[in-house]
Amino acid sequence: MSKVELDQLRGRVDELNLELLKLINERAQLVQEIGRAKETQGVYRYDPVRERSMLDLIKEHNDGPFENSTIDHIFKEIFKAGLDLQKDDHSKALLVSRKKKAEDTIVNVKGELIGNGIPHFVFGPCAVESYEQTATVAKAVKEKGLRLLRGGAYKPRTSPYDFQGLGLEGLKILKRVADEFDMAVISEIVNPADIETACQYIDVIQIGARNMQNFELLKAAGAVNKPVLLKRGIAATIEEFINAAEYIMAQGNGQIILCERGIRTYERATRNTLDISAVPILKKETHLPVLVDVTHSTGRRDLLLPAAKAALAIGADGVMAEVHPDPAVALSDAAQQMNLDQFDEFYNELKAFAYARV
Repeated sequence: MSKVELDQLRGRVDELNLELLKLINERAQLVQEIGRAKETQGVYRYDPVRERSMLDLIKEHNDGPFENSTIDHIFKEIFKAGLDLQKDDHSKALLVSRKKKAEDTIVNVKGELIGNGIPHFVFGPCAVESYEQTATVAKAVKEKGLRLLRGGAYKPRTSPYDFQGLGLEGLKILKRVADEFDMAVISEIVNPADIETACQYIDVIQIGARNMQNFELLKAAGAVNKPVLLKRGIAATIEEFINAAEYIMAQGNGQIILCERGIRTYERATRNTLDISAVPILKKETHLPVLVDVTHSTGRRDLLLPAAKAALAIGADGVMAEVHPDPAVALSDAAQQMNLDQFDEFYNELKAFAYARV
């Protein structure tokens, strides 16, 4: 073969490369349109039956010289790239995405602007046990100039025999304390039917880790005009966490605060494993404020302060931790709650650290 003939063959290969590029991109555009149609219809993007049908048709028309196994490999990679393209297109459409809204969302909780660049702190008992207990903690928190109080009225517990909370009575106690001390209260709701009633008593609806994918609860919280604090599930990926927030925002409620509270891993030294890297990822991928719950992530009083400092240092908008007048007699999570003296020491050091960084 002469050099001229070789150059001609190479030139034809170049032409075919460009034709293939054009066809692949044309196919990609069609795949994107199909992805958007599936999203509108609520159909899952990946269809293994359709993929197998396409592969079978392609191999039926394969006249070589490639073996069918090679053709199978090539087109599976093309199909995967198309699915990834649909996934990227879907992510761009998320209302919670930074691509959808470039500026930070600031959530106004009774005058407290969470996400405005100033660290916010949420303290309170794990569970509301009585007016006296809750008011004692509220007084200690308010004396530090803080106005965000947490307290559980409905307590989803691993064992059905553990304290389940005071329910509506607990919400009423929170409302009474909030009015008395001019505070904003955050409490978990577990039943979609309770959302409307809860809005009369609390300032922020908390959706806990066990309910992060309770989709009816997410939709119910999204349908009311009340800030929502959404905690990451104990085994949820960041993508699943973001999509849970999307369920809320898709209903019209954009007042969402994300809360990293640790995930379940094989490690037993702490109650959960604090995924500290989730904070900058969530800040990068979404426009929502992000808090870190250091109590549930560590489950250890001796680790609360370093974990809280790490949270603020890596960009969290605030920290949540539990405080009880007498943790030894607490009806839930006694080992991880601070008493009032420990709370004083914790907050004084954390405040100094936080405001030195502002």
